[in-house]
Amino acid sequence: MIDNIKKHIAEVEAFTANAQGEVEAFRIKYLGSKGLLKDFFSEFKNVPNEQKKEFGQTINALKKAAEEKVNFLKNSFDTSTDLNSVYGDLTRPGEPFTVGSRHPISVVKNKIIDIFSRIGFNVSEGPEIEDDWHNFTALNLPEYHPARDMQDTFFVEKDPDVLLRTHTSSVQVRYMENNKPPIRTISPGRVYRNEAISARSHCFFHQVEGLYVDKGVSFADLKQTLQYFTTEMFGKSKIRLRPSYFPFTEPSAEVDVYWGLETETDYKMTKGTGWLEIMGCGMVDPNVLTNCGIDANEYSGFAFGMGIDRIALLLHQIPDIRMLSENDIRFLEQFKSSY
Repeated sequence: MIDNIKKHIAEVEAFTANAQGEVEAFRIKYLGSKGLLKDFFSEFKNVPNEQKKEFGQTINALKKAAEEKVNFLKNSFDTSTDLNSVYGDLTRPGEPFTVGSRHPISVVKNKIIDIFSRIGFNVSEGPEIEDDWHNFTALNLPEYHPARDMQDTFFVEKDPDVLLRTHTSSVQVRYMENNKPPIRTISPGRVYRNEAISARSHCFFHQVEGLYVDKGVSFADLKQTLQYFTTEMFGKSKIRLRPSYFPFTEPSAEVDVYWGLETETDYKMTKGTGWLEIMGCGMVDPNVLTNCGIDANEYSGFAFGMGIDRIALLLHQIPDIRMLSENDIRFLEQFKSSY
């Protein structure tokens, strides 16, 4: 009999349950009014006197083990119930993650990349810390050239040959050095100029510059490309090209798009003319092609460049360029549904 009780003690200690109903059935089996413990206590009177002490101790050990097991399992299920009451139905799908937002600069840059990718332009990138050759000299801006004054520059560690790039044209030079025509690429990136910070200008900003080099490329190809871009980007098809000067293109032009005069903001942005300057462009100077190892007698090309920040200000009616770099969450959340 004592050995039988010890077997039950081992069963009690090994028992586990997956539901509260199993715990209740276990309790009734051992601790109920008609349970095994009552049967064992009823047998006490039939046990020989010399075994009564050991028999009683064994029964008490079984009772204690059964009670502790029941309390432990009940507490574990009560904890699960408490979690349910706190968190609700744990089998329900979780709450969706908050949708992030793209920065307006990224929104505009991605749209520009998408527009030009449709007509065969790939994307090229280069270092932001640049050397004098790629940033100036190769682009027809030798040392002491007066046109360098157009781009106030941040030099690195007082080294006149290492600087923060002032335009992404340096990427185009690197691309031409390492690729043979036909070349059709755009170069988005951040650039730096030592300028006073105000509502309309900053010491760093973002550009996208494009380059197309092949046999027989003409100014007419450039105009058609820009016509396509302005129509896709702004929904405006009316553009004009004004003669201008850039050291690395000849002839050169400024590109204006007719924005219109429908609102007060339009009057402010266009200074009452309806025309808005969006980029510079021109035919690549033969000297630049030669500097990059391309035969200027066989190939010609065009280039253009625009400021992403300015376009972002226009498209989203942002009044101050400094807002683009302040990382104000209230400002950035406005672009959650942007492209």
